[in-house]
Amino acid sequence: MALDKQNEGKILPMDENKENTTEDGIGLEILQIIKDSQQQHGLRHGDYQRYRGYCSRRLRRLRKTLGFKCGNRHKFTGKKVTVEMLSDKRYLLLVLMEAERAWSYAMQLKQEANTEPRKRFHLLSRLRKAAKHGERLEKLCESPRVDAKTKLEAQAYTSYLSGMVRFELQEWKAAMEAFNKCKTIYEKLASAFTEELAVLYHQRVEEISPNIRYCAYNIGDQNAMNELMQMRLSAGGGGGMMAEKLEALITQTRAKQAATMSEVEWRGRTVPVKIDKARIFLLGLGDNEAAIAQAANEETKERLYETLLAECRDTIQAVREELKTEAVSMTDTERSLTCLCVCPFHSYLTYIKLWTVVKRNESMAHMLQAKLKEPQTDENKRGPRPQDLIRLYDIILQSLAELSTLQGLEEDHTFQKEVALKMLVYKAYRCFFIAQSYVLVKKWSEALVLYERVLKYAMEVQSKAKSLNNSLKDLPDVQELITEVNAEKYSLQAAAILDTEDAPEAPCQQKVKDNTPLCERLDTFHLDPTLVGKQPNLVQFPPDFQPIPCKPLFFDLALNHVAFPPLDDKVEQKGKGGLTGYIKGIFGFGS
Repeated sequence: MALDKQNEGKILPMDENKENTTEDGIGLEILQIIKDSQQQHGLRHGDYQRYRGYCSRRLRRLRKTLGFKCGNRHKFTGKKVTVEMLSDKRYLLLVLMEAERAWSYAMQLKQEANTEPRKRFHLLSRLRKAAKHGERLEKLCESPRVDAKTKLEAQAYTSYLSGMVRFELQEWKAAMEAFNKCKTIYEKLASAFTEELAVLYHQRVEEISPNIRYCAYNIGDQNAMNELMQMRLSAGGGGGMMAEKLEALITQTRAKQAATMSEVEWRGRTVPVKIDKARIFLLGLGDNEAAIAQAANEETKERLYETLLAECRDTIQAVREELKTEAVSMTDTERSLTCLCVCPFHSYLTYIKLWTVVKRNESMAHMLQAKLKEPQTDENKRGPRPQDLIRLYDIILQSLAELSTLQGLEEDHTFQKEVALKMLVYKAYRCFFIAQSYVLVKKWSEALVLYERVLKYAMEVQSKAKSLNNSLKDLPDVQELITEVNAEKYSLQAAAILDTEDAPEAPCQQKVKDNTPLCERLDTFHLDPTLVGKQPNLVQFPPDFQPIPCKPLFFDLALNHVAFPPLDDKVEQKGKGGLTGYIKGIFGFGS
């Protein structure tokens, strides 16, 4: 609420004070104002209470600005806007906001009436009040002071509110006339003005069209039923004022058709259908699948999948409850026979649910993959990540594993091979996005190993797909995955090489810090800026001393066979001198 008040103070007073008086008279963009206000203040999320609070606050500001107060805090004095006051477009805006406040209160009560039926009386009272305010606005716009466009928009707005009242009262003919009048006016306005305004008018016409078709059906037009179903499916199961009534009508129509349905064909076997709710679901299954195939965008397709899954879960629960109810009053033999009939049908419904989950997650994965490839324009906004896709493929693989264990399909070898092949395809894609998540955190080795695993899965799929070509029609193309993985591998290797420059504790950088010359680290790539400088560290200089072999030694092999001359006389003569000769030699007596 605080955020709303901040926005109101900054944006909306500009609209209130802005003059829009032309030569033709006062002009008020009625549809533009209410659409902008609704989108900015709660109706984008279906919060009618928030929008009603906004209308009340804006009314209070308008009355204060115009000096149009209805009494004081102690006493209320009713005042109405008259034609004589129309000197400012804000008087028209005052009546418009009163109608919007009453309408939003009615829509809030409509949501609460699902659990509290008595609030329907209050809902009708508020709708009538909104229609009265709309009639007052139309009468004020009949003044010559108001331009022609505003007069037409006021008539269309009043017709719309009147049609809503008649619709709730189930006065189908009167409601259809009011909605047709509103539609005709908006179509004329769309053809008379610029494309930007025409888009707004066409959107309003599309909102009114289902109500017109519903009224036509209740009057007696049977062709309107098919149109209603197409509108409901193309809208993706979206809500709206008549959403609940339309769902009830479709269910009623299918119930009439389901009376003749007794069995279905599934994988070469006949499965009996004995529960009415299951028949209604199976009759609508084809329409839902056709609408999914024709969906305009992925968001609509996702809503349709959610609607189909919800209906399938409700049908499975109804089958279980019906089986429990019947089993209480049965004998053991009857209970066994009932289980034999119901279990195949329960497996069939579970098969539909699980396969719908697989297709729904595959559709979401396609949408996320497309967003991953788009460049991020807003850095502050969190975009999709590979981790989001990993979760989707986990759910797909879990659903396929449950499909392979369904009761009654254990002996269906063709089905088991198809499921195993599909699991290989989705395993390959899951492994691919796990590798990409490792790339984001720069774990190059882990990513490279996972890329090799992806190629292994993809090659295995291609080798097994020769005998099961029909099973790959609805699956992603593994050949595209192989091409992408090969490209990613080369990019990964280049990124790993370049990233070594920024690693704070890389071994190659430590070698460079130790002045390791280039000749000793040729097996390690490193962009060393000193190599192109004045003193490149190419080799170690001066080089270290290295041991070398000595020159060869020559040995005299004949020495052992030579007889030396006797040296006895020289040895004896040297021995005769003894100590006396040594003393004489010292003092010189012997010379």
